[in-house]
Amino acid sequence: MANKERKGLRQKSTQLEVSLKGRSIGAAVNLAMNRGFVVGREVLLGTVPGIVVGYNIASFGQFIGSAYPLVVRTALGVTKCGLEEVSLVCD
Repeated sequence: MANKERKGLRQKSTQLEVSLKGRSIGAAVNLAMNRGFVVGREVLLGTVPGIVVGYNIASFGQFIGSAYPLVVRTALGVTKCGLEEVSLVCD
């Protein structure tokens, strides 16, 4: 079999770039925690109620952790979301 020629724009990341991405993801997750979005906390995703079930630490793909640090479970399913998309439910 012949090797497939790739024509995409994706470039290999250097070790420094991977390290910097990890730091920005960590900063986003820490910011979420400091604002009260901890695992088990009830939140509203728009008007849909949900629960924070984890944190997104993905450093590649469409939904990277620095932009979408929260993983929220709703009745509609599990989603990754940004801090501007969710709000805390007041007890």
